[in-house]
Amino acid sequence: MIAINELIDVVKDSGVCGAGGAGFPSYGKIDARAKTIILNCAECEPLLRLHRQVLEKYPYEILSTLYQMALSIGCEQVIIGVKEAYKQTVEAVRAHLRSFPIISIGLLPEVYPAGDEVVLIHELTGKVVPPGSIPIQVGVAVFNVETVFNIYQALKNKKPVTHKFITITGEVEHPCTRYVPLGMSVEDVVALAGGVTVEDPVYLMGGPMTGNLCSKYELITKTSNAIIVLPENHLVVQKKRKNTQISMKRAMASCCQCEMCTDLCPRNLLGHPIEPHLFMRAATSGTTQDVGPFLNTFFCSSCGLCEMYSCNQGLTPRTLIAEYKAGLRANGVKPPKVEAAPVKKQRPLRRVPISRLRARLGLDAYNVKAPLDESYIIVDHVRIKLSQHIGAPAVPIVKVGDAVKEGQKIGEAAENALSLPVHASIDGVVAEVNDREIVIRAAK
Repeated sequence: MIAINELIDVVKDSGVCGAGGAGFPSYGKIDARAKTIILNCAECEPLLRLHRQVLEKYPYEILSTLYQMALSIGCEQVIIGVKEAYKQTVEAVRAHLRSFPIISIGLLPEVYPAGDEVVLIHELTGKVVPPGSIPIQVGVAVFNVETVFNIYQALKNKKPVTHKFITITGEVEHPCTRYVPLGMSVEDVVALAGGVTVEDPVYLMGGPMTGNLCSKYELITKTSNAIIVLPENHLVVQKKRKNTQISMKRAMASCCQCEMCTDLCPRNLLGHPIEPHLFMRAATSGTTQDVGPFLNTFFCSSCGLCEMYSCNQGLTPRTLIAEYKAGLRANGVKPPKVEAAPVKKQRPLRRVPISRLRARLGLDAYNVKAPLDESYIIVDHVRIKLSQHIGAPAVPIVKVGDAVKEGQKIGEAAENALSLPVHASIDGVVAEVNDREIVIRAAK
């Protein structure tokens, strides 16, 4: 059994962070207070496939790593959270459960956002993470599938994070999931799927709910999960291009306080004090007598249901909430300390089915297989970002002209800060070093 301090060192030195979302350094989640580890294979964003594919292909490797982690941390149980709809993945996991007595499988409904940590923890344990808190406060640590696969690579093969699984789908010739070197451009990754099938394509990095529009020159990082190519006039593109000032004026003119945004809010249903309709009322009226709706923006998970699904007026509560929340943080305002209300009894009837969400967003045509292909990819250069995680950027430790090998550390974690190192994703020569990235040209 590996000691917990040694496990932390290996995970940190290998540059492992959450392989999706914000990219929290994984060594920070290895905590002796955790009595339960949850593997997040909800993958609730429409069209994404990589996590269920990786778990289906590497079930023993991932379960054995979870078991090692549990022994090191002193966990009492490990729960594999996976949607019942992912039948082949569920079957692959069940084939190995007898080898790991503390590991069980928890089947999840086909709803959005089942992968939100707070929602996932309640579904699998019945616990509610207090508003503004993190999972460890209820004795739980959550890791997604690719993160644990990366920990397996670090422990078993001494391999740091150099590549990323990416689902490439939408308006492409051959939707697929590829294992690509970090630092490739979106344009080059899309070419691996046969290229685009529309004129003036728009690129969405991440899922249709929480992802962001990006240019074809954007880079693949440790947190990239998908590239979805859409036509310029697609509903999802139009929603994500809305101007904030115009959105506020539209809300002032047409928000009818129907409360659908709040009725379907996943965090509100779990008792968290986030009520989007009250925020919209306060923000559009210009009154600040009650600051509660503004302070409660801290408890929004930014899942996007309110503006991508719930609002019949096409308004943008999530976007406006995010702007207010960022403004409060910039001015040093802290989240209020509040207790969660009881979980609402209506919750089981207000969960949003993925099939209905997909249809509402106009994505049914893109709900096609995207098979996993791990064949080796040759590139002529990569641009490795120094900041691919929450916390301080890595500090370069190479200079122009240095020859580097795949897996070699090229940026050290910042001292005395939450930070991670970065590693070369190809063999080559360092062509440029600046405060944002390190460029490596492939060896001839």
